[in-house]
Amino acid sequence: MPKKPMYRQIADTLQQRIAQGELAPGDALPTEAELREQFGVSRVTVRQALKQLTELNVIESIQGSGSYVRQEKLNYDIYQLTSLYEKVADPAVETHSDILAFEVIKATPELAERLSVAEGARIYYVKRVRFIRQIAVTLEETWMPLALFPDLSYAVMQGSKYHYIEEVKQLVIDRSEQEIIPVLPSAQVVEALGIDPAKPIIEKVSRGFLQDGTVFEFSRNFFKSDDYKFTLVARRAKG
Repeated sequence: MPKKPMYRQIADTLQQRIAQGELAPGDALPTEAELREQFGVSRVTVRQALKQLTELNVIESIQGSGSYVRQEKLNYDIYQLTSLYEKVADPAVETHSDILAFEVIKATPELAERLSVAEGARIYYVKRVRFIRQIAVTLEETWMPLALFPDLSYAVMQGSKYHYIEEVKQLVIDRSEQEIIPVLPSAQVVEALGIDPAKPIIEKVSRGFLQDGTVFEFSRNFFKSDDYKFTLVARRAKG
């Protein structure tokens, strides 16, 4: 039997480590330099091995960061309004948000309509990247009425805004009206999520409502299509 090419041997070894749990979903693989030294091969051979694992959906490469063991896709149930923290089934999995913008601005005509506030009303604009196990999974832009949340802070938005609304403000969240759209990523999404600019992503545009009908947020989320699966239940009308 002919001997496997070296790049396939490296790929098989890494895949075995993943299967045995030495490398868990979300873990970073050794760097290219470390793999070259470990296996005594060229950069080209290491990159061939990583390319094979990527094509097999075993790992994913993050531009400027490295290669990571691919995680199981998050299930985004359209009928369940949950935070990122609640979507991650394992409470031991580390999640966090990097805040790129936290500002108070005046509502434009479009934002005023979306938030059901007066044009020129003061609103928050927050842009943040959401991470699971140090991997960026979504870029989120959110607009919220300042009058409704006068004490909203940078620290709050580093965590869960739903926890703040429900547990701190003692408000009841009723529903979210959402639109799901496949789009090509903008330059800011490519930079934030480290993705291929030619690969389509998922944009979710939504408005959140409290129990009394008040709009508490308007948001846009950009998801890497490799990280999420969207589910819904369709029922046939009777009669």
